[in-house]
Amino acid sequence: MLKKPLFQLAVTTFFTLSAVSMAQAGSITGTVLETMNSGGYTYILVDSTTAKQWVAIPETTIDTGARVTYLEGMKMQNFHSKSLDRTFPTIIFSEGLSDKPAKAAPQQAAASKDNSFAAAVAQEQQTASLPQQQPMLEQSTAGSAGAIVPFTDLTVDKASGDNSYTVEEIFSKAKDLNGKKVRIRGQVVKFSPNIMGKNWIHIQDGTGNPMKNSHDLVVTSADTVEDGNIIIVSGILAADKDFGAGYKYEVIVENAAVER
Repeated sequence: MLKKPLFQLAVTTFFTLSAVSMAQAGSITGTVLETMNSGGYTYILVDSTTAKQWVAIPETTIDTGARVTYLEGMKMQNFHSKSLDRTFPTIIFSEGLSDKPAKAAPQQAAASKDNSFAAAVAQEQQTASLPQQQPMLEQSTAGSAGAIVPFTDLTVDKASGDNSYTVEEIFSKAKDLNGKKVRIRGQVVKFSPNIMGKNWIHIQDGTGNPMKNSHDLVVTSADTVEDGNIIIVSGILAADKDFGAGYKYEVIVENAAVER
């Protein structure tokens, strides 16, 4: 059953947010009071003298007491980290540290910008007013990082029957499900028609991890839908789908039929 979302998608401009708000551009300097690493990210509690703020950045080596300057980004309310089993009243998803006082972890340094939730949303803002433009396809992150739709606070019941999965299960089981038929129920959070001869649909069901972009599933179909529709899609899952020119989806459901 669908719960009333906390924010609505505004296709022609960007997003009107209540659960998620865009911080003003710039940077903030402060002292690290706490730090912890989990799930490829570093969480730091920064005291800027005017406020104490939790910030999530790509995994980086930082010591408590360090003086850092972080880039402002997306602020989320009551964000629950599954890997930490902790809820943050507010947290900023930042691209990283502007002055690079600490050494980035090797596995995250090369992909830190692509993996940034804030960077993905900024790219979505740039393309939101261009519905006929070819969607930006991610390179090495879950979901479509270039056209990612921010996490929507909703709950959609999992589809019943064989081959049915939640969005989170689709991402976590992608390799095993590659080439197989899948069914997913979700809410349409973005619809881009007639791109490369297909309609491109983003669906969410309230599952998945927005810090890993695994909350937003891209589906291609000949069927037409509207933003806000609750639908069931059934199609063939493709894992590590490479469209060439360096553009690749970690997970995409292709040639899907839409059930309402």
